[in-house]
Amino acid sequence: MQSRATSPITVDVSSPPRPHGAGAPLLSIIVPTFQEAQNLGLLVQDVTAALDRVIPTWEMIIVDDNSQDGSIDVCRSLRAAGSPVRLIVRTHTRGLSSAVMEGFRHARAPVLLVMDADLSHPAAAIPPLYFAILEGAEFAIGSRYVPGGGADDRWSMYRWLNSKVASWLAKPLVSIGDPMAGYFAFPRSLLWRCEALNPIGYKIALEMLIKSRATRICEIPIQFRTRQFGKSKLKFKQKLLYLCHLWTLYQFKFFPFLRLRRHDQGIDQFC
Repeated sequence: MQSRATSPITVDVSSPPRPHGAGAPLLSIIVPTFQEAQNLGLLVQDVTAALDRVIPTWEMIIVDDNSQDGSIDVCRSLRAAGSPVRLIVRTHTRGLSSAVMEGFRHARAPVLLVMDADLSHPAAAIPPLYFAILEGAEFAIGSRYVPGGGADDRWSMYRWLNSKVASWLAKPLVSIGDPMAGYFAFPRSLLWRCEALNPIGYKIALEMLIKSRATRICEIPIQFRTRQFGKSKLKFKQKLLYLCHLWTLYQFKFFPFLRLRRHDQGIDQFC
């Protein structure tokens, strides 16, 4: 496969990454961010409490799209306090899915997990997602739409309706309760099976599920929380990109003869 050249990045407040294998963490948590400085300290605090004496070694890779909101200083303080945080600042590229994929390139653990920085994803679900992978699942999802899952009372009807319509549009592609989930875990080896990852917009999990052809999928119920600090990044443009993304995924699964020729991301970059 041909590899697309990556945009320049600056790596901050990180010690040089060690190779996979001896000394590597058991879990890499990838967190894409843009102007989430207010949430980062609380996020690391919640994750640390959830993983204490459960997953002994882990790392959090924060991929920031040049927020210039103090995120660098926050991460530097967290690092100085002993938190296993690594910050990558991208200066020439933006976008949630590409940020997640950048995190994959820097992750060192055999199990990778993706979560949002806005505290909407409860850290308490990380151990169940992680152990689902160890027990043989190919993909584990934090789901709002399975028994025991849901959203808090501050979730507006408008946002609920948006989520339901978007999920309905994706239903023919995957047989899961929450195809819009952005909270998920998988084994590193799954990346080798993903064909031509080229996500548009913000639904990287949906793309990976379809292009890896994963069949052993586990949905863990979560209570989705409304953000307290900062602003949502879900604008009209993101909704339009989601529709474009769906069309490319429908082509991939049902109409391969209509696929547009695209450069893939080079799976070898992730492993």
